[in-house]
Amino acid sequence: MKFVKYHGAGNDFVIIDAREAELDLSRERIAAICHRRFGVGADGLMTLENDPAGQEFYMRYWNADGGESTMCGNGGRCISLFAHHLGIGGGVKYFNSSDGYHWALIVEADEHRGLVELGMIDVREVRDNGDGSYFAFTGSPHHVEFVEDVMAIDVFGRGNEIRRSARYAAMGGANVNFVQILGYGLLKVRTFERGVENETLACGTGVTAAAIVTSFVNQTDCKRFTVDAMGGKLEVSFDREDTTFQKVLLSGGAEKVFEGNIL
Repeated sequence: MKFVKYHGAGNDFVIIDAREAELDLSRERIAAICHRRFGVGADGLMTLENDPAGQEFYMRYWNADGGESTMCGNGGRCISLFAHHLGIGGGVKYFNSSDGYHWALIVEADEHRGLVELGMIDVREVRDNGDGSYFAFTGSPHHVEFVEDVMAIDVFGRGNEIRRSARYAAMGGANVNFVQILGYGLLKVRTFERGVENETLACGTGVTAAAIVTSFVNQTDCKRFTVDAMGGKLEVSFDREDTTFQKVLLSGGAEKVFEGNIL
């Protein structure tokens, strides 16, 4: 089974072209492939599939624990660059995923890396949890809280506790983002991701949630954010009308790391 590995800001993925082949991808096998000691190693696995709704492809995403999951923003950017390398579509890719329709603009690309701008879903609600934290669904569920020094936070310990709290149990847990405001339109974010069950170097839907919640709470007139994740910088922009965030864009680099065959 042929695979490629891509990353976006250190958020890494195994990707498989599944348009013509039936694949043996049980939960156990996906977890084994994503294992960083005994497998390829990745935060998640994606398949690029034919889309029954008629878009250029369908993006299916599994977390590193082998469970099929919700939308992954950096994954969407990486699979769009993969589609570009396969020769699918033009400079703009159109695809479906678990949260619906997306498009991705290939701003620039060579045979290894590119700059990709991904259209995200609209966000119509930011929920105030009443304890200084917030919740937003940006294709995946995200808990957001602001901290003075994000580098001093025990992301694994606190993130794991919040991810498994009763508040989010009905949705299978939430991803947890700790956000430090560095300036106007400037954030530093660290994220604990469910399914990976650890901190990741970046989370696309997470930095999107962080930017939207910051606009909602602190910087109401800011519509473009530069976000410093542990693995690199990402940009989030949007239009805002009251509490609705539209034309949400996630932008950043994506890179093909290597390819091979899974036995």
